[in-house]
Amino acid sequence: MNTPTSLPTLLRGFFEDYLTAQRDVSANTIYAYRDSIKLVLRFTARRTGRQVVRLRLADLGADIVLAFLGHLEIERKNCVATRNCRLVAIHRFFAYVAEREPQHAELCRRVLDIPVKKTVSSTMTYLDCDEMKAVLAMPTPSHRLGLRDFALLTFLYNTGARASEAVGLSIRDIHFETSAQVRILGKGRKERACPLWPETVTALRAYLEQCDDGERPDAPLFLNAHGGRLGRFGVVTVVKRHVTAAIRLQPSLAAKRVSPHTLRHTAAMHLLQSGVELNVIKSWLGHVSITTTSQYIEIDMAMKREALDRCSPPVPMQPGDSPWHSRKDIVEWLDDL
Repeated sequence: MNTPTSLPTLLRGFFEDYLTAQRDVSANTIYAYRDSIKLVLRFTARRTGRQVVRLRLADLGADIVLAFLGHLEIERKNCVATRNCRLVAIHRFFAYVAEREPQHAELCRRVLDIPVKKTVSSTMTYLDCDEMKAVLAMPTPSHRLGLRDFALLTFLYNTGARASEAVGLSIRDIHFETSAQVRILGKGRKERACPLWPETVTALRAYLEQCDDGERPDAPLFLNAHGGRLGRFGVVTVVKRHVTAAIRLQPSLAAKRVSPHTLRHTAAMHLLQSGVELNVIKSWLGHVSITTTSQYIEIDMAMKREALDRCSPPVPMQPGDSPWHSRKDIVEWLDDL
């Protein structure tokens, strides 16, 4: 009889062999799965009274996973979407275990049968032009972190880049020459080029001039306060800090929940409102499907009203005013169709 593989060995195989070597998933996917597994391991350790290193696969049964998901929503106040993302990571791990360790098939099946929750589609949040200008006016240009924050916010608004895409950039990814642009590595390792406004180029140059590694091509583009690569949570902090400060100029910001992804939506909406075609916006944002890009049309009430104004309202036909009976020549009536 084969000795069951230990939980640490299974986890190492999942991350180092399956995800990295076999699936070649992106670093961001690995980080997301890692964070989810860390959370469920720590939760299980507290529930069982064991150290994390002493946990067995049998400790991670369906009951524990369900309790963990409830903990995320009730105690950690996570939304359903976050709960579902954590569950997807757990599902992937147990699917890997089921294939590698058939003796655990029943335990894995019970975990894999836990369904994701349905989510309610909420209205997409974006900033109008005045709100965006107020946010960009907040960083202090006389301070090095102010220069970084202004360059980062301008860059996010210009490119519509995801936070993970922005923090993964190096200086060599920016081309300042004629037709300035940036090469962005997006989801699914798909690369896209995005043009940069002159204002963005100016902001990036001013920021890089005061960086110690500003002329080293392989250096990270955006740095934290300690000189290391800025992380995703650092981007969240920068955005929230300046949005909060901008409320005094634009009180309407207080009613909006703004994140780095909100600036991505803002970039898309402002491009659309400027008359840029959907296919161009699709390429700009790195969407796989045009359907994803089309959602911005659905949320722009101003464009809907403009379309409505271009349509003539229906005029009720008066009794006896039928176009069929008002003409004796049916061929003439057909010509008018």
